[in-house]
Amino acid sequence: MASPNSTFTEMVTTTLRNHPNEISDNVSANNALYSRLKSKGQIKTLSGGYEIVRPLDYAENSTFQRYSGFDTLNVQASDVLSAAKFDWVQSAVHVTASGREMRQNSGKEAMINLVEARVKNAKRTAANNMAIDIYSTGALTNQMGGLGHIVTSAGTGTVGGINSTTFDFWQNNFFECTATPTSSNIKGFMQSMWLELVRGSDRPDLIVASHDMYGYFWDSLTDLQRYASSDTAVAGFDSLKFVNADVIFDSNSNFGTTAKIMYFLNTDYLEVVSHRGANWTMLDEKTSINQDAEVIPMIWMGQMCCSNRSLQGKLIDEA
Repeated sequence: MASPNSTFTEMVTTTLRNHPNEISDNVSANNALYSRLKSKGQIKTLSGGYEIVRPLDYAENSTFQRYSGFDTLNVQASDVLSAAKFDWVQSAVHVTASGREMRQNSGKEAMINLVEARVKNAKRTAANNMAIDIYSTGALTNQMGGLGHIVTSAGTGTVGGINSTTFDFWQNNFFECTATPTSSNIKGFMQSMWLELVRGSDRPDLIVASHDMYGYFWDSLTDLQRYASSDTAVAGFDSLKFVNADVIFDSNSNFGTTAKIMYFLNTDYLEVVSHRGANWTMLDEKTSINQDAEVIPMIWMGQMCCSNRSLQGKLIDEA
């Protein structure tokens, strides 16, 4: 008869065989930003590298000229490309059981219940913390540099190894409300922010708002018929529309209770990158040398990346 330890390990392994997709599904089901990135193919994997490198097309080619006949042409080299480099960060969650628990649940049905409970908890924990980190400033030790790090209130900061105070092409846009936001003036402030972020066909496709700002915008539409985006609605998130962008309130965004913020995002230039060998990958079980317990780790290694900060914006009220 198999020991409780081996039965527990075998059942967890079988249950979690497809766990990366399950955790990804859990995150996207509880986080509108992650859901948008996933739907646009912006959740990606890499096989390795010391850092995550993302090329930047940051300047126009300086050799463009209008000429006539035998005019001398400008053939000087143009420095138009650079790269942002993002450090890998790591996370882990563990499915654990003590020897006492495994022996108490050694019957097949009881063991199934134990495994289901522990696996469900591990997946929920991983999903919840990923949903938090995607909005984070990266201030916690080994935390992903999320939206709060990439799109700042002053537009500045060092992101991807590039100091935007030195290289202003790498600053995100921001607009501070010129008066206290209300349902009467919120659309005017949003329009001002929006116009700063339009570059040809490039424009924001997602606006993430704090409690108050979402409420002001919603109230401003009271007399209008409102439609949610079908894609966002199908994904389970209520949304309003501003021009062609979905406007959402995301409870995972960690806004302070008094924060008045709207992120204007062009998600074509945002992505979450995972390492192919650590994409919520399950490692071999570990047996403690000084405890009667079994531990099965799942690990993730990756980072949130941006390839164009200037097309990201933040509407704020600092009053």
